[in-house]
Amino acid sequence: MIRLILVVLFLVIFLILSIPVFLIEWLIGKVNPHAQDISSLRIVQAAFKIIAFLSGCHVTVIGEENVPRDEAVLYIGNHRSFFDVVLTYSRCPSLTSYMAKKEILKVPLLSTWMRFLHCLFLDRQDIKQGLKTILAAIDLIKNGISVCIFPEGTRSTDADQTKLLTFHEGSFKVATKTDCLIVPMAITNTSRVFEDHIPFIRSADIVIEYGKPFRPSELSKEQKKGIGGYTRGVIQKMLQNNLQ
Repeated sequence: MIRLILVVLFLVIFLILSIPVFLIEWLIGKVNPHAQDISSLRIVQAAFKIIAFLSGCHVTVIGEENVPRDEAVLYIGNHRSFFDVVLTYSRCPSLTSYMAKKEILKVPLLSTWMRFLHCLFLDRQDIKQGLKTILAAIDLIKNGISVCIFPEGTRSTDADQTKLLTFHEGSFKVATKTDCLIVPMAITNTSRVFEDHIPFIRSADIVIEYGKPFRPSELSKEQKKGIGGYTRGVIQKMLQNNLQ
């Protein structure tokens, strides 16, 4: 319970202190938008690192050298916990937009930070709006901003972490329309921090593995047609190795 109290207390203090910071960030953006992007990124990354520390997350990272630092990429990961975002976003080398469900827009201050960081909000019930969100993600890639998507669409709760939900093929249009690199991420044990024993936060050993990036144009015609299933298989293999 102590970890939960510390995390909640930190979040409340951080969000309250964010109010004057938003004004400073807005002013920076008027003069130098890129500087605002980077400062917002580093502030949120620092906050996430503190949350990970307070939560007792012990993270082993594999294959981080596979993450390009000189071009925008599409990160694709499995999804089991809120901590998937906390732990992966804190490691992004450059500005990265995460795709989230539109309900997060109702969370004050947090949604403001997400807008500063070019995050996108997906309405899963509205196909037309969902298409607009994908088109916006394509524009971000073209403008040098990476995008991270969890294509299962929701958190998996299966006790077997290698059993992933179906990857929505529409998520991969961001890559097939730009031929950007896809970086597969296999995230192991994050649900042990919180979701497996709500409302308690407990220390956990977590593994994040970044697989070898690939472009849609490098795949065979059959693999490209089912690129979601192909990427899902790549991530499953990494999970199986890391759970042994």
